Amino acid sequence: MIKILAYPLSIIYFLCFGFTLVVFHGIQWFCFNLFGYSAHKNSVDLLQFFLMRCLNILGTRFKFNNPYDLPKNRPLIIVSNHQSMYDIPPIIWYMRKYHPKFISKKELGKGIPSVSYNLRHGGSVLIDRKKPKQSLAAIKEFARTIKDKNRTAVIFPEGTRSRDGRPKPFKTKGMETLFQEIPNALVVPISINNSWKTLRYGKFPMGLGAHIQFEVHKPKEIDSENITDFIAEVEKEIVSKIIS
Repeated sequence: MIKILAYPLSIIYFLCFGFTLVVFHGIQWFCFNLFGYSAHKNSVDLLQFFLMRCLNILGTRFKFNNPYDLPKNRPLIIVSNHQSMYDIPPIIWYMRKYHPKFISKKELGKGIPSVSYNLRHGGSVLIDRKKPKQSLAAIKEFARTIKDKNRTAVIFPEGTRSRDGRPKPFKTKGMETLFQEIPNALVVPISINNSWKTLRYGKFPMGLGAHIQFEVHKPKEIDSENITDFIAEVEKEIVSKIIS
């Protein structure tokens, strides 16, 4: 019965979702080209708010638990597990005052209204996973920008989304690069739960009633002398709060 109800609600959701992306694509272009970074960022933040409201059509709820007062005068590195593309709007919205920027695959840099435009112009980095040397150089340049402007780098070290909520082993190279290039950054581990349930039936229909939860862990100073052990510690903490 729930899956049957998911079909009409998914159609309504996708219409609202697509409309929101198209409208905000124009808004982003206008803000970026006429007023610059700050206006563009505000438009992107607002886009995330409306994308989350679109998900409410499916009965999706969000809980973002961050009991920590994070500094704005130093760079941050958010490290998180990854369950679906719906992990991203809440991170951008709830962490908006820290200017989160993403390491994304290059395929997302074109063809998707609003999303592709923001990835190309909003300060994130697009990498080609088939070209590791180029990707490493791009991440290093990205890290320098994060460091210079006291922004936030967001990395999903699993590499690909977990489709059943079970965490995949973290790939360490991207984290190592960020930690080495931004040694003064504060690392913010986040555990995400239930985002995968929005795609429990595949791409269509959407899953109903997911309660997506974000648990922000205590920020950590980078242990530059023991990077391998430090990464293992961050991974262990994130995985400890994942309910699979």
